[in-house]
Amino acid sequence: MDIPQNLIEALFIAILTIITTKIVGKVIEAVLNKIKHFNDNLTGIYLIRDIVIYIIYFIALMDILNLFGVNLYGTLLSLGIVGIAVSLAAKDIISNLFSGIILIIGKSIKTGDTIEINKTKGVVQYIHLRTTTIKDDDGIISTIPNSTLTNNLYKLYKNPEKYRININAGLALNVDLDEFNLYIFEKINELDGVLDNPKPKIYARDITFEQINIKISFWIKDLNKKDDYKLIITNEIRKFTN
Repeated sequence: MDIPQNLIEALFIAILTIITTKIVGKVIEAVLNKIKHFNDNLTGIYLIRDIVIYIIYFIALMDILNLFGVNLYGTLLSLGIVGIAVSLAAKDIISNLFSGIILIIGKSIKTGDTIEINKTKGVVQYIHLRTTTIKDDDGIISTIPNSTLTNNLYKLYKNPEKYRININAGLALNVDLDEFNLYIFEKINELDGVLDNPKPKIYARDITFEQINIKISFWIKDLNKKDDYKLIITNEIRKFTN
């Protein structure tokens, strides 16, 4: 069975487009990261990257449709009622796109900010044209439609909040809390990159018949080291309680 030539060409364009967008995306990030204006502006970098990638996808779609004899502009004009139905179906997509542009241009939320919406709290990882991705303290990734952010109230936490590490632990009832506090504070302050202000804190959450539940909080300069620091201090808690 012979495969139609236009189908082969369409497949080639699709594969080439996927490869091109991946390469172009990485090149744009690398180049913009070297430009002083974008040093701390990851949101701007992601915006430019997404716009370029969308343009590449659109050009590829036009080429594929042309292979099958479809004139996109003429088709859109002749869709009539079908076009209206499609536009209504795409209402949410368009809403999210415009919301993404508002968020990015308005800079109400930036990459690295800590936000909470609909009881979901986390650090903003990416702001795309349609969605915003956040990561919580447990490493869980949540994808939020941009229209949700522009149409609902959300909490934007102060800067130190995005660098805070929280560790929940259970201590035996016979543990001396004063000694434990001194030991853990000493180990936290030995870590490179821990902020002096706000100071580390230990909170007693509740006491059960089996243990004392506590929360340890401290702040760091580099969010990328968050998991490493959590592992170190968790191990120190284990050493003290053994």
